[in-house]
Amino acid sequence: MASLPFSTVARLPLPGDNVAIATRRLERGAEIATEQGAFALDATVLEGHRFAIEPIAAGKQLLSWQMPFGTATVGIQPGQYVCNDGMLEALAGRAVQMDLPATPNFESEIPPFVLDANSFQPGEPVPVKPVPDTFMAYPRTGGRGSGTRNVILLLGTSSLTGGFVRALEAKLQADADALDNVDAIVAVAHTEGAVPDPNNLELVLRTLAGFVIHSNTAAVLAVDHGTEPVNNRALAAWMDHKGYPIDHVKHEFLSLSGTFEEELDRAADTVRNWYPELVQTQRIARPVSELKLALQCGGSDSFSGISGNPLAAWVAREIIRNGGGANLAETDELIGAEPYICNNVRDLATAREFLSTVEAFKARAARHGHSAEGNPSGGNKFRGLYNIFLKSIGAAMKRDPDVRLEHVLAYGQLMQEPGFCFMDSPGNDLESIAGQVASGCNIIFFVTGNGSITNFPFVPTVKIVTTTERFNLLQGDMDINAGQYLDGTPMDDLGRNLYARTLAVAGGERTVGEKAGHSQVQLWRDWALDSDDQAMVPPAPIQPGKAIQVVNGRGDLDFAFPGIRRGDRVLPRDMNLIVPTSLCSGQIAALAVRRLSNVLGAAGNFATVVHHEGCGVSSGTSEELYARTLAGYVRHPQVRHCLLMEHGCEKTHNDFMRHVLEDSGVETDNLGWASVQLDGGIAPVLSKVEDWFRSRLESEPALSPETGSLEQLRIALGHAGSLADSERTVLAELATTVAAHGGLVVVPSSAEWLSLIPEAADAEPTLAYAQQATEHGLHLMDCPTVHWVETLSGLGATGPDLILVLATGHPVQGHPFIPTVEFGLGPNASPDLDLSLDPNLPVSEQVARILSVAEEVLSGSRRVRALQTGNIDFQITRGPTGISL
Repeated sequence: MASLPFSTVARLPLPGDNVAIATRRLERGAEIATEQGAFALDATVLEGHRFAIEPIAAGKQLLSWQMPFGTATVGIQPGQYVCNDGMLEALAGRAVQMDLPATPNFESEIPPFVLDANSFQPGEPVPVKPVPDTFMAYPRTGGRGSGTRNVILLLGTSSLTGGFVRALEAKLQADADALDNVDAIVAVAHTEGAVPDPNNLELVLRTLAGFVIHSNTAAVLAVDHGTEPVNNRALAAWMDHKGYPIDHVKHEFLSLSGTFEEELDRAADTVRNWYPELVQTQRIARPVSELKLALQCGGSDSFSGISGNPLAAWVAREIIRNGGGANLAETDELIGAEPYICNNVRDLATAREFLSTVEAFKARAARHGHSAEGNPSGGNKFRGLYNIFLKSIGAAMKRDPDVRLEHVLAYGQLMQEPGFCFMDSPGNDLESIAGQVASGCNIIFFVTGNGSITNFPFVPTVKIVTTTERFNLLQGDMDINAGQYLDGTPMDDLGRNLYARTLAVAGGERTVGEKAGHSQVQLWRDWALDSDDQAMVPPAPIQPGKAIQVVNGRGDLDFAFPGIRRGDRVLPRDMNLIVPTSLCSGQIAALAVRRLSNVLGAAGNFATVVHHEGCGVSSGTSEELYARTLAGYVRHPQVRHCLLMEHGCEKTHNDFMRHVLEDSGVETDNLGWASVQLDGGIAPVLSKVEDWFRSRLESEPALSPETGSLEQLRIALGHAGSLADSERTVLAELATTVAAHGGLVVVPSSAEWLSLIPEAADAEPTLAYAQQATEHGLHLMDCPTVHWVETLSGLGATGPDLILVLATGHPVQGHPFIPTVEFGLGPNASPDLDLSLDPNLPVSEQVARILSVAEEVLSGSRRVRALQTGNIDFQITRGPTGISL
């Protein structure tokens, strides 16, 4: 076998490194020729993975970019595949066609970085051009800078109004397409602000305030109910106290009080009244000093630090030379890169502030029983980033060596001075980007190795992919091919081209993501502990128990619904479900459902469950909750055909979910599997999904119709708001009635009214969160949090035909595909509820009326209000120990 020249098959990030990165898959036994001699590989080495190029003694450090990322546990010879436990575990969970090394040869241990104050030397600033370049932008007043886009924001102040602003966005979509000089009308919906006393309160308010005054915000309508922990009053007061220039933004704070449709009309009228003024806004030439660049990476690989991140850094340096700013974030993705960051800093105080921010992040993770080592995803490890140190070293290359760190910012803190800054944030891409946007970034560079398709709704996202092979696979969804550097194009040439492209995008040229029309927002999610003297004790696992058998409540009750027979079950309907395995594939799953409903809607019902989990989050209990929830929906009795869609680089990829499902007894060969990245991007994966469902629906015979009874019924029962005694009585009677007639009832174990049911008064949970219920009777599901949508999503995973909710105030969000019947008692019950009960009626009659509405919904003669209005939501809990990483 002929020797392979090193330069054709591998890269050395910097001279002095003792391991190299394979630029393509290299088979076992391949001989590599270097200037120091030739050696053979002891194992097949995947693209992006590392092998030793010189002897490394046990106890010595492994180096990339001349920085340590691990310590050899045994002697490592040239040609040996370097691997640790985490990488071997990640590859074992993937369908890789190769023999893995039997044991690791290094561990992820390096000495902690210590800043030497005596030898510290301040960095020199980048010289600023006397006359900056210009770009075409929307000028703003009040110190808001210049906008790269002119967008109307529909802001859900808390998660409780997310469904409303999404429905409003849909109502105004045709307007947005027709308006001159208005680039978009976008809903900003998120998961935060609805739970009392959140630890992330300051972060949420700061982020929302940053959105409101952002240079891309032409006008903003902020929507609340007025009773949430984070509401319009709180937001307005915070902005006033902090001096945010809200008077320089056309805005209105709207608190919902009428019906959903009435409020949609009122909100739409408010926004439409702004049109005549907003369409007059024109782009003019503005200096590049008004560009603020967000530097992000996601789905990173070993080449991110060699091609994509240095290319982004080249342009960031050029923007700073023109008086602009750049923002580096993702705190836990700089752990291990402290030596590089601190070798060029404005002053000692800034270096210390950076290091203390990193230490505070590590301490928060430790209090919850985690470490930043949980950050690298399965996709990162699959593509050669074995641990947090390798990931961080590559991520740090988004700062050019000539550019010094000028400022350290809190999450979402405004960038009020030019230069290069670091902003505290988790490594979760969407959560980090939201903070950068809130800080004022008006253009985003998103560097990706695997091919992440993330976009932000009102700031253009330029996606930079690290290798030519991955760019060719996903060129319909990527903007820039940084892999040309690996192919021989000089970095300066690529940098000049990207800088020109950046000014064009800032001036209105649409990115690939903007043309695709999908985007996501997520704020830094709340966490359980906020005090340094606290430590999380993980909760004991729930021991599932038998259903509670209720005997009281029997009697004559006429209840029937038209259904279909599947096995031993009579079901009111069947669904075709797409389950996204992470936050980044959720929007693509939603696009697929819209497409399937248009082309195959006559053959079946289609749904998905879009969520914000699966990547950038801790492992352990939170990952178990996540996996159990998704498995519950895959196994849901109403789901006829199910396809799982991965993004491709997440922790919880398709192979991960395949193992979870097989361990729970699911026959995975009957499921569909799709990958946004590996199937070639959005357009190819949508075609693949359509073909899979079409083949299933065309080949399967129709199910036999059959009438169902109360005995076959499965319901989940919950409440939202503070309860009066009469309401507690109705809930207890309803649960007792269905369970006593042989039905299956699932109730949150924290429900205060369970004390009215003797059999359940002192009972322990019979189900873990999202655990599928099988035995009929009364079940109590453990609820780790009080977040309504998290409770709703867990209840749905237990397998109900219907969800019944007593809402004491405004309606709450319904489930995406399980009909959610909302009812209330008394004259003050919201007209948006499905049923308003007379509290003077006997309790038995109130229960009968609820079940009568349930019959109508199950029969299809009545559609629940939540689905009519689009006031639906879905979110998986992280439990008490889960945090963003």
